[in-house]
Amino acid sequence: MKVVYLFVVLMALASSVAFAYDPSPLQDFCVAINDTKAGGLYGVFVNGKFCKDPKFAYADDFFFGGLGPGDTANAQGSKVTAVTVNEILGLNTLGISLARIDFAPKGLNPPHTHPRGTEILVVLEGTLYVGFVASNQNDNRLFTKVLYKGDVFVFPIGLIHFQQNVGYGNAVAIAALSSQNPGVITIANAVFGSKPPISDEVLAKAFQVDKNIVDYLQKQFGYNNKVNREHN
Repeated sequence: MKVVYLFVVLMALASSVAFAYDPSPLQDFCVAINDTKAGGLYGVFVNGKFCKDPKFAYADDFFFGGLGPGDTANAQGSKVTAVTVNEILGLNTLGISLARIDFAPKGLNPPHTHPRGTEILVVLEGTLYVGFVASNQNDNRLFTKVLYKGDVFVFPIGLIHFQQNVGYGNAVAIAALSSQNPGVITIANAVFGSKPPISDEVLAKAFQVDKNIVDYLQKQFGYNNKVNREHN
């Protein structure tokens, strides 16, 4: 009985490790298809996507054209152009994606996390101040570095991180991520712009500030706090 119990425990641990990241493919490719009514063109449902029959795959399934400069004329002064499984259907099951990040002078890619992928970033042009924050078990230590053209930096999976252009001109970086669909949670948007909103009483206590400050911040993300206050 003890042997059986140990076997079950080991299998459970092995399964948790196996499914912690994108599963490894058991075929050459599994091109995703968004049209689930395409009859014989699709087969199995993998990683949230239907897979096209391999004999119907073609070169454009593995191609994305025009990864050019992004428009940085916005409040943050940055633009992230993602190339995930949603842009290249052939990435399905391959466990990788990338993004181009353009920065205006002083532009910021604000604190965010990728819940399903580690990120490795290389600077193509400009100077970036980058960093990530460790989890509570590591005392929320901040790791930062100033990167120059050709420098590379890694942001571990799930940890809050950011990049800011600290140079005098534009900056460009390319980030590779260890998931076909790493996801992104922008911290300020999630906390102050959730739909429906988090109670301002909850946020005021969490951040140890007056509720008026929370209300102001929520307004910056387009929420009318009159409704929020009526629930408190």
